[in-house]
Amino acid sequence: MALRQTPLTCSGHTRPVVDLAFSCITPYGYYLISACKDGKPMLRQGDTGDWIGTFLGHKGAVWGATLNKDATKAATAAADFTAKVWDAVTGDEMMTLTHRHIVKSVDFTQDSSSLLTGGQDKVLRIYDLNKPDAEPEEISGHTSAIKKALWCSGDRRVLSAADDKTVRLWDRAVVSEVKSITFGSSVSSMEYIADGEILVITYGKTIAFYNALSLELIKSFDATAPINSASLHPEKDCFVAGGDDFKVYKYDYSSGEELESYKGHFGPIHCVRFSPDGELYASGSEDGTLRLWQTTVGKTYGLWKCVLPEELGSENSDAIYSSTPEVKA
Repeated sequence: MALRQTPLTCSGHTRPVVDLAFSCITPYGYYLISACKDGKPMLRQGDTGDWIGTFLGHKGAVWGATLNKDATKAATAAADFTAKVWDAVTGDEMMTLTHRHIVKSVDFTQDSSSLLTGGQDKVLRIYDLNKPDAEPEEISGHTSAIKKALWCSGDRRVLSAADDKTVRLWDRAVVSEVKSITFGSSVSSMEYIADGEILVITYGKTIAFYNALSLELIKSFDATAPINSASLHPEKDCFVAGGDDFKVYKYDYSSGEELESYKGHFGPIHCVRFSPDGELYASGSEDGTLRLWQTTVGKTYGLWKCVLPEELGSENSDAIYSSTPEVKA
């Protein structure tokens, strides 16, 4: 029984989309922010891809973007040597945090009181957002540009991935390295799952899962093409990945078996993430678009309407179930 997947295509960006993040589920649903080399990060409704607004103010490519838990604040990391914090409700810029080089990564603490940044100058910084004029805490140790920096373990520790082919775990209280792991090639992405303390790391063609507390390997799988990003489903039964061959893949987490693969983008995929309810996953590409894909094809959800065989008017088994969005986002 073949399943056809029709993604929602989110247009609006004019350059490659290099990072994306979902908020948690709020009373108003959940939200999606995208970072793009066009310098104009965008906020969307997470389940439909509907455009809400664009954050205007950066003077260079935006490399990283995130939302706090309740989607009231956004943070962006850019090539103009700044990280910015935004009011995600009004779109207003709240503060600009000046760095010495390109900023690649931003992450809020759970209470939104602090922001973690990392970038080309190899230094991790922790800003107290209640004291915008105060100097940030700095953590040094990486020998190349930092690609991703994330809070973990209840914001007591920090994880960082850099071009020096390492992922490092830091203790915030004593500002020291707890442990590091070295890879054979540069890490292309890193995702932290608080529920279960799981770290998802991609490098080369490998998708690896680590315990975030110990940095011990849980399991790893190899894909058929270089992978730029991967994301674990909230229920931990499957994961998705995307990379240089323009395809998004879904795998069984237990066995590593490929369950589905879809080609919709017209360029390498730079980032993939599951929504907080696990019903869909988003992908961002060199082609300048975001696409939203159903985790369970054929389910009525958001803008997707389940189409039954008799409605399709086809006896072809390839059309047993189809899932078609009502409108393009």
